Amino acid sequence: MGLLSIALNPPGGIPGQPQPTKTTMLRLFRSSTLFFCLLLILLPGLATGQRVYLDITAPEVRKINFAIPWFAGQPGQNNLGQELADTLGRALAFHGIIAIVNPEKYRGNHNADWGGLGADYTILGQYSKSGDKLNLEIRLFDVAGKEVILGKSFSGPQSEDDRMLYKYCDAVIENLTGQPGVADSRIAFVSSDRNVKEVFLTDILGKKVRQITRHQHLTVSPRFVPGGNLLSYTSYHSGNQNLYITDLRQDKVTRALSRRKGLNLAPAWSADGKTMILTLSTDGNPDLYLLDNKGEIIEQLTHRAGINVSPALSADGRYLVFVSDRSGKPQLYLMDMRSRKTNRLTFEGSENAEPSWSPNGELIVYSSLRDGVYQIFIMNPLKNDMPRQLTFDPSHHEAPNWSPDGNQVIFAKRDGNTTHLYGILQNGSFQRRLFRLPGSQSYPQWSR
Repeated sequence: MGLLSIALNPPGGIPGQPQPTKTTMLRLFRSSTLFFCLLLILLPGLATGQRVYLDITAPEVRKINFAIPWFAGQPGQNNLGQELADTLGRALAFHGIIAIVNPEKYRGNHNADWGGLGADYTILGQYSKSGDKLNLEIRLFDVAGKEVILGKSFSGPQSEDDRMLYKYCDAVIENLTGQPGVADSRIAFVSSDRNVKEVFLTDILGKKVRQITRHQHLTVSPRFVPGGNLLSYTSYHSGNQNLYITDLRQDKVTRALSRRKGLNLAPAWSADGKTMILTLSTDGNPDLYLLDNKGEIIEQLTHRAGINVSPALSADGRYLVFVSDRSGKPQLYLMDMRSRKTNRLTFEGSENAEPSWSPNGELIVYSSLRDGVYQIFIMNPLKNDMPRQLTFDPSHHEAPNWSPDGNQVIFAKRDGNTTHLYGILQNGSFQRRLFRLPGSQSYPQWSR
């Protein structure tokens, strides 16, 4: 997770173009004597085509500089070429490891002195249109090696132009890190206006926002079902806190999953989407239950030991982390799903809540109340390592959730009287507000 991959023969090259050289690799390390020494030590392995990985989540890593001139295309449509380049640049920069060289320095010029501008890579794109159909040709150039290392073609309706660019962005990130990017993923969240809270869906740049619920009431806790095509959430519009699920591929295809009296809240879905763990208060006390994907109860997991909420399953389904106030204040607890043995995880902070398990199952991110402010912390629940604080500014940071690649965390942050969505890298750098949308946004969830 979060590794920089360097290969003598990276995939995606264009036939007839020269292959990557050791010059390419040396360029990646030229900003650090330590990295240069590491390269010399590992050159024998590189010479045989063996991939070498560097941890890009370390605190001190120089961003890779990209230049992306406007896409070349049909005369009189420079705006489209500029928009395509801008979207691709923003998607790449979103990952936190890439910096975009100021486009004002080269604008639509495909023949600039890229090395003189400080670019490590440049992306040259061209487009053509036929009616509503858009064709894209995009190539990634290594500036030092003077070679094409990733070329792809896309074709489809112009309304899908962002998806094409996001897919290319994810391929570029994979070429650099060995792991696909997250540009083509989606983020669900709750947006509030006055006393109404509805669930929305957006791409990573907030360019295409789609409203999912129209209950004109209070809706909370959206949760993607694995696969990303179904979204569950809890709504109060019928007078009870019921659980619903919507098929995102078909508008208005929604059904109730659990309408038991009392709480039906925030399910943790299994990796195959066949079961979920849900908070129910059907017997008066909020407890965790294992249900199938039709909403039928399989087993009660907690038994009146305080209020039990916010379940999160490890990727392999072996462990469950949840929040309980059985010790007096909300704290995190870990349940072994084989033995059902439960242990308390957190002891620091007056309250600990809203855990989310990383995609690889190693880490938990959660919010912790410290000195009257909710901050984001990360811990390994299966080791005795001390939790690591991720945020420090004096604002409430709540409802953290992992990116699909495990390199970023999104959360809701209090900005004065409103709440907005922010992102931060796992190493604590690159904290920024994600979207500029009206109202307040909360309960972010990233598709996987």
